Amino acid sequence: MPRAPFNVLVIPYRLSGATPEFAVLHRRPPSKMWQFIAGGGEDDETPELAARREAFEEGGIIETSGWIQLDSVASIPRTAFPEAPWPDGIYVVPEYSFAVEIGNAELILSQEHDGWGWCRYEQAAEILTWDSNRVALWELYERLSRKLGH
Repeated sequence: MPRAPFNVLVIPYRLSGATPEFAVLHRRPPSKMWQFIAGGGEDDETPELAARREAFEEGGIIETSGWIQLDSVASIPRTAFPEAPWPDGIYVVPEYSFAVEIGNAELILSQEHDGWGWCRYEQAAEILTWDSNRVALWELYERLSRKLGH
């Protein structure tokens, strides 16, 4: 399937009492990055469909109604996707952010990751590799905090 010129980011989360926790994944070496689920669109997928597919492929997250489309959109340089068969006029692609509440479900990792863990906001913000992940995390944390009355 051809790679669509956009990326998606998916933040799996749960509420532990009144405290949100976020599932942060560790990429296999050599990259050793901490990140949320991320991937590209395929063919004519919408960003939401790509997010749902990536969540299943990378984390074993099945269809659920707990999805939130975040306002956070980052710009990723084309050079991050050297194999993408895009026309020369594409220099950056948008990265659309989503969150999904998975309760106490355990992630089932793809071969892209070798570990994951539940983190509170401060810990997740500290270990994440990419600024785009931290911005989306901040937005989700703010949304959840307001909803929970914090």
